[in-house]
Amino acid sequence: MNNNDELRMQVSPICVRDGEKIAYVTFSDATRQAEGEIPKCTIISSVGYTDDEVKALELYMKQNLEMLKDLAKDLNPIKAMLDKQEPT
Repeated sequence: MNNNDELRMQVSPICVRDGEKIAYVTFSDATRQAEGEIPKCTIISSVGYTDDEVKALELYMKQNLEMLKDLAKDLNPIKAMLDKQEPT
């Protein structure tokens, strides 16, 4: 497997939609992408994945929900932006 075949996962910070806390989980490789939503653990968009692969990604989210929630909770985009700025 080369780097182009590697499956990457990204987790968004927690968002609030209609009063509910959610986060998005994106799975991608060189040719495919899927976006899921936690805590529902459902894939909401998918390009290039088969139905069985989508089910496997949903199962992964269900089995790893606490870890994914912790990742989303620990993300702070404003802090990350400030940390990247050069000191003056």
